[in-house]
Amino acid sequence: TARKKKKLGVLATTWLIFYNVAMTAGWLVLGIAMVRFYIQKGTHRGLFRSVQKTLKFFQTFALLEVIHCAVGIVRTSVLVTGVQVSSRIFMVWFIAHSIKQIQNEESVILFLVVWTVTEITRYSFYTFNLLNHLPYFIKWARYNFFIVLYPAGVAGELLTIYAALPYVKKTGMFSLRLPNKYNVSFDYYYFLIIVMFSYVPLFPQLYFHMLRQRRRVLHGEVIVEKDD
Repeated sequence: TARKKKKLGVLATTWLIFYNVAMTAGWLVLGIAMVRFYIQKGTHRGLFRSVQKTLKFFQTFALLEVIHCAVGIVRTSVLVTGVQVSSRIFMVWFIAHSIKQIQNEESVILFLVVWTVTEITRYSFYTFNLLNHLPYFIKWARYNFFIVLYPAGVAGELLTIYAALPYVKKTGMFSLRLPNKYNVSFDYYYFLIIVMFSYVPLFPQLYFHMLRQRRRVLHGEVIVEKDD
């Protein structure tokens, strides 16, 4: 019925406001912690270790976004969201967390700073949009910051994976060698090289998609999706 549909719409919107406020706050806490660490220590060495619990929690929590798309409360492709969220979780858990030797690399700090600024902007944009009170500077930031941040983030991620390769090769971590009872082999070193090459077709697609959205939103009329 229409009443039931409206009630579900209100519940979904309430949940999404709560989720986006929580995520904005989480990434703000992370950003403040990073700035404080650098001011106090005067170096980026040890920064990842000091913020990793907050990072792991909020980045893993983002898996809910795939569910939001799957159940239809957010009208975005499950595949696109799934690729974006899983690539971030992969970077956090299977690269930065698992390979301790690379945690002090400048490239780790690069993608951390980029992610933090991106997510504070993105989640605050969603929050204000849901509340139907979107300040222009947040809309402007959402559709302009990515022009520089997106390539910088990709560079940080690729350089971090590249820095991890020698350690992965030396230790044979996450690899499965033949012979084994499953009769299957998996080499994490070559898997990471394939992951790096996968950025070549994926990055331009997502980047140009964002540029098209930017033209539509900043030079046309903002399309705010609401329940009827």
